[in-house]
Amino acid sequence: MMTPLHRKLLIFTVILAAIMELIDISIVNVALSHMSGNLGATLEDTSWVITAYAIANVIIIPITSFLSANLGRRNYYIGSVILFTFCSFMCGHSSNIWMLVFFRFFQGIGGGALLSISQVVVFELFPKDKQSTAGALFGAGIFIGPTIGPTLGGYITENYDWPWIFLINVPIGILVMISCYFLLREPSVKPEVTKVDWTGIALLAIGVGALQTVLERGEVEDWFETRYIIILTVIAVSTLLFFIYWELSIDKPVVNLRVLKSKSLSIAAILTFVTGFGMFISIYITPVVAQRLLSFSPYQTGLLLLPGALFALLALKTCGTLLQKGVSPVIIIAAGFLLFIYFNWRMSGMTLNTSASDVATSLIFRALGMALLTVPLTMLAVSSLDDKDVGQGAALNNMMRQLGGSFGVSIINTYVAHRFSAHRNELTSNITPYNVIAMDRINGYIKYFQSKGFAYNEAKLKALKLTENIIMRQSSLLSYRDAFFLVGLFFVVTLPLLLFVMNKSKKAKTNMIISDH
Repeated sequence: MMTPLHRKLLIFTVILAAIMELIDISIVNVALSHMSGNLGATLEDTSWVITAYAIANVIIIPITSFLSANLGRRNYYIGSVILFTFCSFMCGHSSNIWMLVFFRFFQGIGGGALLSISQVVVFELFPKDKQSTAGALFGAGIFIGPTIGPTLGGYITENYDWPWIFLINVPIGILVMISCYFLLREPSVKPEVTKVDWTGIALLAIGVGALQTVLERGEVEDWFETRYIIILTVIAVSTLLFFIYWELSIDKPVVNLRVLKSKSLSIAAILTFVTGFGMFISIYITPVVAQRLLSFSPYQTGLLLLPGALFALLALKTCGTLLQKGVSPVIIIAAGFLLFIYFNWRMSGMTLNTSASDVATSLIFRALGMALLTVPLTMLAVSSLDDKDVGQGAALNNMMRQLGGSFGVSIINTYVAHRFSAHRNELTSNITPYNVIAMDRINGYIKYFQSKGFAYNEAKLKALKLTENIIMRQSSLLSYRDAFFLVGLFFVVTLPLLLFVMNKSKKAKTNMIISDH
């Protein structure tokens, strides 16, 4: 029998492990420029450090229940902690970008269990009448991880060096490993151990990996003008279609797609995908805008997210209380979507003179929106499932969040590049001898440089270069504004889907994720 002290220690341990896994999703965001310069890689190649981790999470999360059943939950969880910790150590000692990406991928493989199984354990350790409290508690971890990641990453990058954003996981991982060795037990009701669906696992890994590569490298390689992009597109489409057919045609699939017959789960999965899309994109491009366009340091950039994190903790507590009192998850989800739409609207109107306080205020609305979406979306996802399918439904919902983030980073890089070219062409088309305002501005720059002692020709060259730099910065700003607007538009378009689950959500289960997945 577990004592109250041991119970609290185990809850703390598994939530700490989940936070550690989620922090690693966003902790690298503010350090991408430093990594790029230090490892001699382009920013596009360095973004694979984010993408590889997300791909691994997407592959492993839906099959955690399968692996847990076959390997034993305790063995699988502790083994995942060991893998995550070892790969964190190797990431910190990587000598080139592709070595870092390699170990980052396997860090994500280990991290997938830290999220899914930690969620199960927390719910098991709370009585049924306290499941909303458990949801809010775990939801705090889900939200806090990606939110404080940039703050922590900025502080470490500025005061130490980027490898420490990975090495910091090592002592935490060792503590989690020791604690789980003594405290974690197998579930009272063990899942049925079935034959390994290796075909399903292989198809999922190949399909997601190929699709993600196409999304990530398509813009750089001029899309279908490059042979390997065409080949990978064919592989991705055919493999994922066959994966769906295979999983629906066998008795014991690694991912039970049949649960998607539930309207509540299907709609929740779409909304969760969009939530992941918005959550990870905003946490990815905000640091880029803050550092490259608004000239904030990595640490200052990280601090922008801190006020929002504090407000989110209050929102999570309020969310748990409202759910406990029977408020429909749909109402809370709608409020979360509206707050996030407002955040994107504010960010789509920023200028090069936008202050840190303005950005931090906008991020508070983002944080509040995300806080109101985490737990209610999970409740909506499993609200109409049989008890035996709750674990699989929750795992698929978790996968959709990671998938949205993974695709989002790739898609937004392509979108920003296209919008940058369009805005640059539009702005440069106005620099003509017939544009009096433009000529007056350039002549003003020439006179300024002449006053500093430069000859006319040299002053003119510097004035034109300065004008080009201004155009580049303005084009970048406009392209990121477009990106925020696009994300907000996704939320607006998908919000009406809630109308289709208004009635069913009233019967939402509060014993969400008791079974192992």
